[in-house]
Amino acid sequence: MHELGGPEVLALEEVDDRAPGDGEVVVRLEAAGVNFVDVYHRTGLYRRDLPFVPGSEGAGVVVEAAGGTGFAPGDRVASVRLPGSYAEAVAAPADVLVRVPDGVATDLAAAVLLQGITAHFLLNSTCELAAGDWCVVHAAAGGVGLLLTQMARVQGLRVIGTTSTAAKAEKARGAGAEVVVVHSERDFSEVAREVTDGRGVRAVFDGIGKTTFERSLDSLAPRAHMVLFGQASGKVPPVDPLRLSKGSLFLTRPGIADYTATRAEMQWRADDVLAAVASGTLEIHVHERYPLAEASRAHAALESRKTTGKLLLVP
Repeated sequence: MHELGGPEVLALEEVDDRAPGDGEVVVRLEAAGVNFVDVYHRTGLYRRDLPFVPGSEGAGVVVEAAGGTGFAPGDRVASVRLPGSYAEAVAAPADVLVRVPDGVATDLAAAVLLQGITAHFLLNSTCELAAGDWCVVHAAAGGVGLLLTQMARVQGLRVIGTTSTAAKAEKARGAGAEVVVVHSERDFSEVAREVTDGRGVRAVFDGIGKTTFERSLDSLAPRAHMVLFGQASGKVPPVDPLRLSKGSLFLTRPGIADYTATRAEMQWRADDVLAAVASGTLEIHVHERYPLAEASRAHAALESRKTTGKLLLVP
């Protein structure tokens, strides 16, 4: 990327390979994940110095490693902190990598790691929920939504999923959503009140933002959590803290960097997610695999909100 803008600013170029520095390894990528954070970088919502190679999630095979990294050529690895993952190969610090276990295909590790870790910290660390609690998962047929819904059901939570179409609603039900609301058909905040006998849900996990935020607040029970983790529909306007006094509500805007702040925490979450994939507890939905040269088409598809599950770039 040499400039900010729409998907068309993504350009395929040849660059020189880089040898690993101290503490680094070179990974030959088999797949890179396409995520909304990449869109935010492309549009300038999240600032980075130009020019840069987009991407932060990927998985592949170590082809070269500096001494003392703990990795060797042939090791299968994945990462959610892999700057420049829209590439054939990348040199990266060894401490951002995790091993891909037997039983998990390398491309599926790229498909699940960032969104799986996101779902993991949303569910396990942003608020305390107990079996039987109701929660709302927005975009329940999306990449994070499908994983979050599955994880929530495993923990005994009751999920109200929201989607934009009837076809996506079926995907959300298949993932374990007990109730599914299509936005054009019903007001999810009314449904949330109905199924909880007027009390409201214990948490709303909202990656949509502007168009759902106010009704998400209206869905909450007293002392419940509004977990805003994305803004696919646009930025939420400034919020008067007094808005939260209706029920002593909690509002948080979490980010993956703060919930993988240490190597141990990142390893814990990655191990949980990849173990669930290996055991079959967590099903991964890959919507489409795009050649690396078609990254712009992948971005356009993601922004259309017509996709379900994960989009991958394949070098």
